[in-house]
Amino acid sequence: MQSPDSETVVLRPGVLGAPVGCPVRWNRSTRARRVSLRIDARAGEVVVTLPMRAGRRAGMALLTTHAAWVMQRLAALAPPVELAPGVEVPLGGEPHVIRHDPAARGGAFLDGRAIVVSGRSEFLARRVKDFLRAEAKRRIALLAEGHAATLGVKIRAIRLKDTNSRWGSCAPDGTLAFSWRLVMAPDWVLDYVVAHEVAHLRELNHSARFWAHVAALTPNREPAQDWLRENGPALLRVG
Repeated sequence: MQSPDSETVVLRPGVLGAPVGCPVRWNRSTRARRVSLRIDARAGEVVVTLPMRAGRRAGMALLTTHAAWVMQRLAALAPPVELAPGVEVPLGGEPHVIRHDPAARGGAFLDGRAIVVSGRSEFLARRVKDFLRAEAKRRIALLAEGHAATLGVKIRAIRLKDTNSRWGSCAPDGTLAFSWRLVMAPDWVLDYVVAHEVAHLRELNHSARFWAHVAALTPNREPAQDWLRENGPALLRVG
């Protein structure tokens, strides 16, 4: 459900040079100091954020200026992936097929390279997502505890989120948060993100000392960053 300060509209075909209608979400923010735009990969739309006193004309001007970039980014988005029987979803970077077995017990579970889902079909998508979240929590906790022991730091709590712009975060109180969608990335990518956030328990900044801690925990900083930059938007399109 959108807030009163958020509205999605579909611009007419031809506007911004798009052959089909371009979905635009208009957000008003008390914190915004200028008009800005970004692509929401999960929703497949462009988001224009306006200061409270700015009109949509200013947003359209920015959209027009960056029309080629907007359409290029939207066109490059991976198609949405529906969580349905026979569909493949990645787990640890490897494709796993969703298999519906109404007579099975246990919600959803792994059987080789299959995610088996029990129960009625209308609950299948939710059960797959619940399974992926639980698997993410398990894998992230194991990695985080190992890295924390290496650095001699303590984790207060680990939380899972479903954000569009940040794969992980570290709060000053020692709480770590991660996107559950990282469980779909290769294990070494997940390991890098977890190591990055655990290193923030030592240095809550991006100083040379912080990056030295990251390097001590994982050798995969640059390839993992490249992988997320290239493939991260596709993870947001699953489910």
